[in-house]
Parts: sequence; C-alpha cells; structure tokens
Amino acid sequence: MDILFIGLGVVLILMGLAGAFLPVLPGLPFGYAALLVLHFSGVAQFSTFFLVAWAIVVLTILILENALPAYTTKKFGGTVYGVTGSTIGMILGMLFFPPLGFFLGTLIGAFVGEMIYKQDVKTALKSAWGSFIGFLTGTAIKVTVAAMIAFSFFKAIL
Repeated sequence: MDILFIGLGVVLILMGLAGAFLPVLPGLPFGYAALLVLHFSGVAQFSTFFLVAWAIVVLTILILENALPAYTTKKFGGTVYGVTGSTIGMILGMLFFPPLGFFLGTLIGAFVGEMIYKQDVKTALKSAWGSFIGFLTGTAIKVTVAAMIAFSFFKAIL
C-alpha cells in the first residue's frame, strides 16, 4: 500500500514541477498535496508546523504569481492587455517553439497585447518588458518552491 501512496505522491510532485512552468496547471498545490499524501498515509510524518508553513508559502505564491506580472507591467506603464498577451504568447511559444518559445512567446505576446491597446511601439516595448520581467520572476519563484517541495518529499521517502 505504501508503494501506491508513494507512486501517487511522485505523480503529484511531477505535476507540481510541470505546473511551475505551465500556467494552466496549479503546480504548487499539487506538490503540497504530495506532502499531504505522504503524511496522512503514514508513509512519512511531517510536523504540523512544517505542513502549515508550506501551506502558507503555497498560498502566498499563488497570490503573488497573479499579482507580480500585473505589478511589474503597471510599473513599466503597461496594461492588462500586456499581461494577457504574455500568457497567451507563452502558451503558443511553448506549443510551437519549445523551449525557447516559452521566453520569446512571453515577450512577444506582451508586446502584441500592448500594441493592440496603445498602438505606441516605445510604450508597448517598455510595458512588454515589465510584463516579461514579472512573468519570469514569478516563474523562478514557483520553480524554486516546487523544487524545495520535491526535495522535502524525496528526502522523506528515501
């Protein structure tokens, strides 16, 4: 039975790591769920403080991942069109030109979104850059936290 729970946990960890890159998957909650599977199945025991602290971190990152691109875009003079364009561009870039499309699609998508809204190339470039910085920062934070959760998971089962 332990193997079943560990297998489920590994699948959740992999989904968590993938979700750190893909905006369509809520990665960190999947990773946290893997820790909960281990804990409540009895395969590994984590302290209450550990589980509550990770829950707070995951919730905080979920809020930040939505607020950070919007904040940096606004800081650079952008609009919601730039944030939306960066997300659409990233998805299309990953589908058609992986892995480079992940980055280029984000930047190009933000630029196109701003051009649709403002029609001013200089302003659109500046705000697209802000959206891109926010997106990359948020992604880096999610990847780091997902890797830390994965480390905790594998440390507990090995």
